[in-house]
Amino acid sequence: MKALRTISIIIVGTLFVFSGTVKGIDPLGSAYKFHDYFHAFGFGTLQFLSLPLSVTLCLAEFMTGFTILTGVWRKTGIYGAFVLMLLFTPLTLVLALTNPVSDCGCFGDAVHLTNWQTFGKNLVLLALVIIIYRERSQIAGKAGRKIQFITAVITAICFLGFEIFNLTCLPVVDFLPYSTGTVIAEKMKIPDGAPVTRYETTFIYEKDGKRKEFTLKNYPASDTAWKFIEQRSKLIDKGFLPPIHDFLITTCNNRSITDSILSVNEPILIMVSKKLGEADRKKLEKGFDLGKKCLSEGIGFLVLTSSGTEEAASYNNGLLFCLADETTLKTMVRSNPGYLLLRKGKIAGKWSWANVPDAGTLLK
Repeated sequence: MKALRTISIIIVGTLFVFSGTVKGIDPLGSAYKFHDYFHAFGFGTLQFLSLPLSVTLCLAEFMTGFTILTGVWRKTGIYGAFVLMLLFTPLTLVLALTNPVSDCGCFGDAVHLTNWQTFGKNLVLLALVIIIYRERSQIAGKAGRKIQFITAVITAICFLGFEIFNLTCLPVVDFLPYSTGTVIAEKMKIPDGAPVTRYETTFIYEKDGKRKEFTLKNYPASDTAWKFIEQRSKLIDKGFLPPIHDFLITTCNNRSITDSILSVNEPILIMVSKKLGEADRKKLEKGFDLGKKCLSEGIGFLVLTSSGTEEAASYNNGLLFCLADETTLKTMVRSNPGYLLLRKGKIAGKWSWANVPDAGTLLK
């Protein structure tokens, strides 16, 4: 029984530490997942809790695993693991049966599991947690209470600082398809003979207070009374899905410039703001000033957003504003605004609003 108990401690503690760490590397990604769940289950009014819940869950999972592995506050960690598994095991069963979101996000973007795989994993983990819980009186930590308290508090503060750093300056490890060094066109290729995934891109326009959905074939290009609201991508047939499958950049008059962006020889700095209205105005203005300096130094610059043409036009600062799908922008960079430097279609650099270099450094 002692060997089984030890194995259970190692497996449970390691999985909780791993889960908390990979989510803590990208807490904004976990926040997006909470946002998806709130939307899927009709709790849209709770979306403001997405980021606080993400940060809290990452910290709770990491500290649960840390305490179980190290023996610091081990009984508290065991109780925490027991409560978390009692909560998440039936929840993942519901997710597996209803499938509102295809990937639960339990390991962030580092490891993708289906909802049924997640439920199976949780069943095994719950069994191991029950073993530890029943044997908790035999595996308490041996260090003094004061030392355990200080160690736990310092560890929690350090991990919380780690999360804040990743939120401010982008994840220290980029698990997303748009990582630095990526050649975007290569990640978009589909092997010969592979089934092709087909998407339909639609555009929402508004006229006289009424909204209507158009495709590239029938959008009202000549009727200026229609105002662009947003762009959407709808899955038609699911085939082989390349890592990057929804990279489409259009101008505010719906002209696709994707190919030219990926093939131009000059470096291009792309300022990404998934929603201009959600970004801090001072951070946007700082980005606009950087864009003007880049253009004066021979570096291309454009603002990429999912906001409507009216909102983009309201800035009227002489910069090029382009449109892309909001989900694509969230995947490109975990910051609003964030920045990608492209050179011949390759991502040469990636920054948040907090650490983007100046134009001179970019030119070098």
